[in-house]
Amino acid sequence: MPDFERTPLHEVTRELAATARGEIPATLVVRGGTLVSVTSGEILPNMSVAVQGSRIAYVGSDASHTVGDETRVVEAEGRYIAPGFLDGHCHIESSQITVTQFARAVLPLGTTGGFFDAHEITNVLGLRGLRLMVAEARTTPLAAYMQVASCVPSTSTALETPGAVIGPEEVAEALRWGEDVVALGEVMNFPGVVFGDEKMHGEISAALRAGKIADGHFAWPPDDWRLAAYAASGITGCHEGTTPEDTAWRLRQGMYAKLRRGSAWHDVEATIKAHTELGLDSRHIVLVTDDRSPESLVEEGHLNFVVRHAIQQGVRPITAFQMATLNAAERFGVWRDVGSVTPARYADIILLDGNLADVNVSLTIAAGEVVAEEGRMTADLPAFEYPDYALNTVKLRNEISEETFDVRAPSENGRVRARTIRVVENHVETKEEWAELPVENGLVRLDPGQDVAKICVIERHGKTGEHLTGFVVGLGFDGPAALATTVAHDSHNLMVMGNSEEMMARVARAVADEGGGVAVATGEELTLLSLPVAGLMSPEPYEEVAERSKAIGEALLRAGCRLNYAFMTLSLLALVVLPELHVSDKGLVGVNERGFGFVDLIEGD
Repeated sequence: MPDFERTPLHEVTRELAATARGEIPATLVVRGGTLVSVTSGEILPNMSVAVQGSRIAYVGSDASHTVGDETRVVEAEGRYIAPGFLDGHCHIESSQITVTQFARAVLPLGTTGGFFDAHEITNVLGLRGLRLMVAEARTTPLAAYMQVASCVPSTSTALETPGAVIGPEEVAEALRWGEDVVALGEVMNFPGVVFGDEKMHGEISAALRAGKIADGHFAWPPDDWRLAAYAASGITGCHEGTTPEDTAWRLRQGMYAKLRRGSAWHDVEATIKAHTELGLDSRHIVLVTDDRSPESLVEEGHLNFVVRHAIQQGVRPITAFQMATLNAAERFGVWRDVGSVTPARYADIILLDGNLADVNVSLTIAAGEVVAEEGRMTADLPAFEYPDYALNTVKLRNEISEETFDVRAPSENGRVRARTIRVVENHVETKEEWAELPVENGLVRLDPGQDVAKICVIERHGKTGEHLTGFVVGLGFDGPAALATTVAHDSHNLMVMGNSEEMMARVARAVADEGGGVAVATGEELTLLSLPVAGLMSPEPYEEVAERSKAIGEALLRAGCRLNYAFMTLSLLALVVLPELHVSDKGLVGVNERGFGFVDLIEGD
């Protein structure tokens, strides 16, 4: 089995220099390719790279003096040599697979590392969950830089019930775990930061005192004093932009603008225009995925797909590569280790065939080892065992029945006006709309003539047993159907939606019985994806999880839901920090110019 250990630079400077001189044979040489130099912005023909252990010792036109009898030589003639891709903002849990399986999925695609915010599992298990992610990442070839979840819960326990609560003391503790814990994760409680919340500023201060980065999530319009207040608080990057102006104003405030192309969040096409049309400098622009489903990893790709997409929007290939390598490394202060094919950096290298703009990755080297060729892993990764406390996390305090989803009206019969959540395809935000719905025997009913379904969030961490049922518009169900999931960002309670209370109860019980996952009911058919690790991830091979996740999407399609990557969008309907309207186990939460707050479901209540 290859050794994926990443040796600190201060321990191997002599060996690297001796290898560059030719006194010690290189362990690996990549010979005769065309170098994508992200540090100089050049495309350099006939270049070679010599590696000693996990780091690069030499880059130049002739590495023959470094080749010994035991040196592995990779011929790169006719291919490009480039740094491995670094995802500038990613939640591994959103791919519904464990870190090991995520590594297996993305390494053949050219992603050799990233900056991973494990706030999904942290919301369920607290620091124990984050520590598991860090520990597992260290067993893989990935240069996995972890961030400490900042918003657990995303707002406050007054608005939602998470599985754990993280504050400044916990943040300070986790930031001491190692050099690979590099930042405070996205601070989603942006109103709290802007208006001086003690907990949020305490966490930011803890990160800054530790010499770490504070990452951001700002969802208000950017061109007023509020973004300046957010940046003045020490937050230096944000991925929530959706327009060219969002990108521009983040750059103007000294922040890194992270342009997102997840499975269902298609922001790059608009946000990249700040560079391609407004001509703004690209040095502080980073390409990120945020969330990608397992089937999109299989069918589209990871950062290779995002880089190709950016090039198709008019970005020069060398610039697009910088946005997915060096810029991300510089943003998090680890450019001395990753982000370029240059001496002393880790040997995280990809070879690409054909036209550079096609981003066709044919070989991946991570930590000095060839780990993937022609789209397949060549290195075996050790299995990671999850403890029992990470596998038994669905703890419902009450039985689920059809009555769980009742919505009481202020009158016995007639009609009421109800707030509804309008789903917006390919975007994280929702819209608030009103619908007139019938009332029978004191309960609000669904109107078959309207595309309105029920949505309910049920506390599943064994704490309160609270639940709230509201209404959602835009699912498109054209017959009785229901969806249940414990992937319900970010508190990851049990979220259920549908137009049949009987089916809603059925899918909710099915997911609970599995210890977490996703289920869709259409007629008598039940489609199930089991996610036993924290109710978020499966340890099964990513290829199998992708097939089951794809089956969930196909079941939603059969039900009439034609949203692109529908599940990814629907899983955000409980994320109460996003505009305009979302639902938690405690109530319907809206975002206004001062922050977050409960709003009435029924007009006049």
